[in-house]
Amino acid sequence: MAGFAYAQVLRAFVEGGLFAILAQGPLGHAEIAARMGLSPAAALTLLRAGRALRLAEEVLPDQWMLGEQGAVFAGNPGVQAMVRHHRLLYADLADPLALLRADRSAPTALSRFWSYAGALHGAGERGAATQEDSELMAASQHFVAGEVLAAVRFSRARRLLDVGGGHGAFLAAVGAAHPHLAVGLFDLPEVAAVGGARLAQALGDKRVSIHPGDFFRDPIPQGYDMVALIRILHDHDDAPAAALLANIRRSLAPGARLLIAEPMARVPGAEAMGEAFFGLYLWAMGSGRPRSPGEIAAMCRKAGFAAARPVATAQPVNASVVLARA
Repeated sequence: MAGFAYAQVLRAFVEGGLFAILAQGPLGHAEIAARMGLSPAAALTLLRAGRALRLAEEVLPDQWMLGEQGAVFAGNPGVQAMVRHHRLLYADLADPLALLRADRSAPTALSRFWSYAGALHGAGERGAATQEDSELMAASQHFVAGEVLAAVRFSRARRLLDVGGGHGAFLAAVGAAHPHLAVGLFDLPEVAAVGGARLAQALGDKRVSIHPGDFFRDPIPQGYDMVALIRILHDHDDAPAAALLANIRRSLAPGARLLIAEPMARVPGAEAMGEAFFGLYLWAMGSGRPRSPGEIAAMCRKAGFAAARPVATAQPVNASVVLARA
């Protein structure tokens, strides 16, 4: 039960701008209170709570600055965007039984956000990206890319297509690590246009191909020996997820590989993250569910892949991996 309070202390630091304030320290609690619009007593209560979580540190009597964990958060705006985003999940989970009893198609705070952000394909037109939207997606892709690069060999691949690749954060990371790779991005037209421009700037025009389209309605571009699905499959219910896998399989020549990377269920060391956190998160989102590596491998074989196997990652709370071969 205490975990919720800890998370709300962190949220107060982020939303109150306290990391940026403490980065200018050491400062007294009264000055911090004035900058945050709090009473001195309230600011001191928050600082002491942050001290216990290593977000803040009292280096001298009433002289406050960033703590060890606070310095990590202060230097990573993407992670702060994730903290701000979780206010939506907390709102949806205020009454968990009401959420579970409601029609899953009923709008929630999370479903409205992701429909607007365009992450749920087919959920409507994408609106203009907000700073929170962009930082959130970039942060989540950054975490996944790190796990994939540490666990998967790309030496045999020559052309990599990211299906639902968004603004290209994953391809930019993999392309930078493997300069021999030509990369392609397939996403909705308005998303692909932004992602293509960013990838061209990061990797150069000659290495980048952009394919606008809808991965449920349009054929997957051909000519790639590796296709990536990064935090896509778990966003969709079983029928559309199976249709997407079949669509990808039709585009691949024998021997080409499909890389699936996302948080998964029933992975040793990340069981709670897989089914307790992402189970309820995706339920609140109104689409998808976390699946075990075994379930995903079975879905790949049913879609026509010759083989599929899990690949261990160092931090499965960020992402697990399944590789399938056509």
